[in-house]
Amino acid sequence: MQREQAAEDIVIAGLAVALGLHRKGVRSVVLESSPTLRTSGFAFMTWTNAFRALDALGVGDKMRSQHQQIQGLRVMSSATGEIMQELDLRVQGKRGPHEARCVSRNELLRALEEELPTGTIRYSSKIVSTEEDGNANILHLSDGSTFRAKVLIGCDGINSVVARWLGLAKPSDSGRTATRGHAKYPEGHGFEPKFLQLVGKGFRAGLVPCNDADVYWFFTWSPSPDAAMKQFVLTKLRSTKVPPQVLEAIERSEMNDVLAAPLRFRSPLSLLFTSSISKGNVCVAGDALHPTTPDLAQGACTALEDAVVLARCLGEALLRTGGDGAAAEEERSRRVEAGLRQYADSRRWRSVQLTGASYVVGFVQQSDHAAVGFLRDKLMSTVLAKMVLMMPDYDCGTLSSSGAC
Repeated sequence: MQREQAAEDIVIAGLAVALGLHRKGVRSVVLESSPTLRTSGFAFMTWTNAFRALDALGVGDKMRSQHQQIQGLRVMSSATGEIMQELDLRVQGKRGPHEARCVSRNELLRALEEELPTGTIRYSSKIVSTEEDGNANILHLSDGSTFRAKVLIGCDGINSVVARWLGLAKPSDSGRTATRGHAKYPEGHGFEPKFLQLVGKGFRAGLVPCNDADVYWFFTWSPSPDAAMKQFVLTKLRSTKVPPQVLEAIERSEMNDVLAAPLRFRSPLSLLFTSSISKGNVCVAGDALHPTTPDLAQGACTALEDAVVLARCLGEALLRTGGDGAAAEEERSRRVEAGLRQYADSRRWRSVQLTGASYVVGFVQQSDHAAVGFLRDKLMSTVLAKMVLMMPDYDCGTLSSSGAC
């Protein structure tokens, strides 16, 4: 038996978009499939572009106070142990000085939640399907209840129900797997505030401190092994010229702080030519729009950009409408559709850049092919390292109407 239908103007599966709309004075509801806020992975690199988005949302300084600034990037050959490239991550970019911190996902989600009105998030509300109903969408939830949404924003991850309904291409398997872990040092880790990357030998790895006591590490490889995850990573790294402090960080990680998942991405060509980023009153953002390999550490950062641009475009469209009656409702629907279309047009090329560049950088840095390895180590290391700073040198603007959609 189907439960009673609930009606909402704007239904979202993402906290950052909801907060952006709240800052614009627009109410929304967030459907969260789990009983509580959940995370995938311990932390993520948060670059200049993400902090500009967090500042627009009003939580940037809170994140800065909890996470140390990463001062440099060091790229090391896993085959020789040589430093291939070092970059200062505080240098001046085209739009101001760069900034990088490794931010805890839990801390970020908690900060976003605290800024939202009570009752915005509805837990244990997993969307299983959606269908059109005039100028609205009917959302069917796993518990049998339904929502009628006048605006539907899918920020529901790589397996997005909303992206599937829009007809976006199914994410492709990159043929690689990533393991991520969290090492705890209650008495202090002593690592420099630098992001260490290890490339070559058929894998790619990295380590970065979050604060004085927490260190985040990752390891990507192909194909997926059958061995115990942490032991596999240690075995692979011990056969290389990896610094002993890296091995210690992995050994310190508890198994519940070690996660592994296949790396998938949406083809940049499908994003370039599809018209399905938005349709009527429905659109997608974040991993639902541009799932990507993590090789530029930009997936979450670009999702925060999406949130600001989408909240600006949609918020301005809604704030320009008013009144009651059929004519006002029709005008409202028209403006919503136009606002979402503006957002989609704005984010299309950025999403293509992200997915394409990340895939290429990962392929080159991880390859154990002799020719690719030679070119990488001798000729391309500087270019690849600087590409890490190219993507963050971007400003999504503020939530005000002065920011272009």
